[in-house]
Amino acid sequence: MHEDQDIVDAIDADEDALEDIEIIDPQDAPAASCRALKTRPASAGAVVPYQPAQLPAVIPQLGDLEAYIRAANLAPILSAEQEHDLAVRLRDTGDLSAAQQLVLSHLRLVVSVARGYLGYGLPYADLIQEGNIGLMKAIKHFDPDRGVRLMTFSVHWIRSEIQEYVVRNWRLVKLATTKNQRKLFFNLRQMKDSDKTLTTEETERIAQTLDVKPEEVREMEARMSGGDTSIDGRSDPDEDSSGTPAMAPIDWLSREEDEPETILEEKSREETAREHLKKAINSLDARSQHVIRSRWLNEDAQGNNAPKTLQELADELGVSAERVRQIEKKALIKMREALLASKEDID
Repeated sequence: MHEDQDIVDAIDADEDALEDIEIIDPQDAPAASCRALKTRPASAGAVVPYQPAQLPAVIPQLGDLEAYIRAANLAPILSAEQEHDLAVRLRDTGDLSAAQQLVLSHLRLVVSVARGYLGYGLPYADLIQEGNIGLMKAIKHFDPDRGVRLMTFSVHWIRSEIQEYVVRNWRLVKLATTKNQRKLFFNLRQMKDSDKTLTTEETERIAQTLDVKPEEVREMEARMSGGDTSIDGRSDPDEDSSGTPAMAPIDWLSREEDEPETILEEKSREETAREHLKKAINSLDARSQHVIRSRWLNEDAQGNNAPKTLQELADELGVSAERVRQIEKKALIKMREALLASKEDID
């Protein structure tokens, strides 16, 4: 009982510590600091989550997206000199606290860029998350000596990461894989004059503006106008007005030859036929076997079929080419009779 009471007291103390969180006005915050939130020291015995010493928590748990956006907007904006000094520290010494300050000061930029992609029906939080990844990649590649502000440099990385996420997740099947398809995917709907099918003039205008082929414009329009369809169709056997059972795509996309059962049956049939063929050849006399193997089963060093000519076999056996042809014909007839007798086993 005393142990349980100690746990309850510790949790209550931790809740009191969380209630002591206060918002700092960005104007009152030190210029070199990018922490927008701080906590008062927790009371003795409070349960405090582990935080690595090198990467202190910048923002405590916020609970929802709106709180995150408010915290991002409260982060102080760095001046050009502060931004340059932090970027130099990160590049020269690998200072992670400098990278942390650069990330925090540009979170509002990610929120703004991500808002422009809400029309694709994807969660706002996921778009922001992908944009944050792009921001961190931009900071990693940022060169402070170029004379360009980090905001200008990172916006392209942020958009690229968000666009990649949109292309991957807008549909079950990826619609845009090439550079031209990506341009069409993100610009086609805006450049159309109406929701109707593109006319020839509109297609030519869009193709010329985006420097793509008209065929690519029509193909992307068809892709975007369609929707995902389950390959299995509905689970209930609905019927149309004519009384015919509704067909799912799997009914006309699949082939019996590709089904596992059919493949196994075909493999078993081939093995059985090979065994009976071997028995049929072994039933021949030695000379006939040599002629059949040389004419039908001979292979070169690369494993390719290389049948010997009648004259080559005639020279080997010391007979005429006509005699070799007669031996081959008689052997094939005998083998055919043997295989027909075992046809039921093969089928």
